Amino acid sequence: MEGVGWIATIFIGILAGWIAEKVTSRDHGLITNLIVGLIGALLGGWLARTFGIAYTGWWASLLVSTVGAIVLLFIWGMIRGRRS
Repeated sequence: MEGVGWIATIFIGILAGWIAEKVTSRDHGLITNLIVGLIGALLGGWLARTFGIAYTGWWASLLVSTVGAIVLLFIWGMIRGRRS
């Protein structure tokens, strides 16, 4: 994530994971939200670069991370199957 520090990256990861959890109607803990958010940030950054979308700053990083986390949970749900 460009334009943010390590502490902000961790906070953005937790927040992005939490938002993705709510959007996909799942129930995770804080650590899982952090992991999903940080991996989602990598996936979202890759998707943004692939589509030629430039982003910088806190809010843009949160948006890209959240989109990546939602895509990650969607793919994970397709591979593993949804649990009731």
